[in-house]
Amino acid sequence: MRYFLEMVLGRLVTHPEEIDVEETGDDRGILFRIRVNPEDLGRIIGRNGRTIEAIRSLLNAASRDNRRVFVEVEDGGEGTA
Repeated sequence: MRYFLEMVLGRLVTHPEEIDVEETGDDRGILFRIRVNPEDLGRIIGRNGRTIEAIRSLLNAASRDNRRVFVEVEDGGEGTA
């Protein structure tokens, strides 16, 4: 699933070499933390958060073991979106 996420993100951003995806998991689900170039943050989040919500929906639909998938976008240490 991480490869799928990196592939989708790579198609959206202008600096695909700066994508960093950190994956952690437990019994509740899988958490992906995404870090991208600050110029690409708006592309990942989208207007009114629609793009990141679509990415979350795709990952939850692709989850084979019925665990929830959580996605956080880190914006350079000033919090998450």
